[in-house]
Amino acid sequence: MSDETELSADEIVEQKAVRLAKRDRLNAEGAAYPVTVPVTTTIGAVRAEHDGLDVDVSTGVEVGIAGRIVHSRNTGKLCFAALQSGDGQRIQAMLSLDKVGEVSLERWKDLVDLGDHVFVHGEVITSKRGELSILVDEWQMAAKALLPLPNLHSELSEETRVRQRYLDLIVRDQARANVVTRSTAMTSLRDTFRAHNFLEVETPMLQTLHGGAAARPFVTHSNAFDMDLFLRIAPELFLKRAVVGGIDRVFEINRNFRNEGADSTHSPEFVMLEAYEAYGDYNSIADLTQELIQNAAVAVSGSHQVTWNDGTVYDFGGDWARISLFGSLSDAVGTEITPETPMAALEKMAKAVEIEVDHPTHGKLVEELWEHHVKPQLTVPTFVMDFPLETSPLTREHRSISGVVEKWDLYVRGFELATGYSELVDPVIQRERFVEQAKLAGRGDAEAMPLDEEFLRALEHGMPPSGGMGMGIDRLLMAITGLGIRETTLFPLVK
Repeated sequence: MSDETELSADEIVEQKAVRLAKRDRLNAEGAAYPVTVPVTTTIGAVRAEHDGLDVDVSTGVEVGIAGRIVHSRNTGKLCFAALQSGDGQRIQAMLSLDKVGEVSLERWKDLVDLGDHVFVHGEVITSKRGELSILVDEWQMAAKALLPLPNLHSELSEETRVRQRYLDLIVRDQARANVVTRSTAMTSLRDTFRAHNFLEVETPMLQTLHGGAAARPFVTHSNAFDMDLFLRIAPELFLKRAVVGGIDRVFEINRNFRNEGADSTHSPEFVMLEAYEAYGDYNSIADLTQELIQNAAVAVSGSHQVTWNDGTVYDFGGDWARISLFGSLSDAVGTEITPETPMAALEKMAKAVEIEVDHPTHGKLVEELWEHHVKPQLTVPTFVMDFPLETSPLTREHRSISGVVEKWDLYVRGFELATGYSELVDPVIQRERFVEQAKLAGRGDAEAMPLDEEFLRALEHGMPPSGGMGMGIDRLLMAITGLGIRETTLFPLVK
């Protein structure tokens, strides 16, 4: 038995048939898939305890460990196998004729293949080459693999990595590291919220109305209620109900679904963090967002400076710049643009750079022009402040600038990572904004929000002044690792 090279479809079918026959033999003799095996420790623990031993040492310590066989070499009276744990750590298992006996050694040669999970018991030693090993006196099949592993010496294609992530996790260190990084970042986010006395809650994924964002929803049907429902595009309207009810600092890490495009920064299904802080505003929530991201960077990399997968060092440190959307656009085009700039002038500017907007409005044109002229220049973390009123119907009007709202978008690594608001809490104005959205929907805008009477009824009971924010968790991992969204998502949606 040796490492397998790339196999054709016919060869894989043939190997599966051979392995199925071995499974049948194992089941006849005992079990190919036992309920449990008598492990006493882990590969990682053995390596940690016995690291640095000299060559050809017998420790006298006996252990029982299990792992997946990722390399194997058989000789007449001696067999070697590299066992890999789930976290990628490996240790060598040595089976000798004098230790396990002829019957057990032949069973190993006949029944064990690359990819199998096996249990071995024996003494911790180092080989004549100094490799930490288990000198096996007993072994047992833990789980028989019916399909072969891919060639461990070749890169998996991106298609295979995404569609068969389990193989990616087995063979590629970076894939396992991505899972650890994501978990570490999530723990850090929750720790930061806890330090600021926020409560984590869960809100519905199935909703009778889609709201909380401008997005095209997925539609499904409930047989029990005989009604159409929408998969959540945002948890905002329910989290605000919680603030009305007295949960002054609340957050949720949730899955959202938007029936839109998919690319290197967008996925139809994604993980979103949203948080609301009573008696805060878009400035205080920007401070919190910066702290959340900086703490996550430190948790992952040990400092505010993170090293991306391509070796680039990106700095999350310091206080991040805060620039005006209208001001930065005016600087970029060389003429002042304000909420009073005529539509005709904006349309002329858009046409000059070949920007086309479905259902154009003043606010949409301003934002499209900004994305064309300013966004490509943003490389360091930057809060872009004060957006057009009509594109942010759930946001409070600016306290001193007419025609804009107190909203920011945070750009990191050239893409939008988070957005924050001074929340609109006046139910009368909120109703007016919903009515305007309903008119847009009536004119064919699929992203417009419907009028939500239940949410308005909650607001009419009084919501304190608040700051709110939303951040894509997948994008946060992209910002920290430098990878694309399909790499930072464990099991991304693929066609």
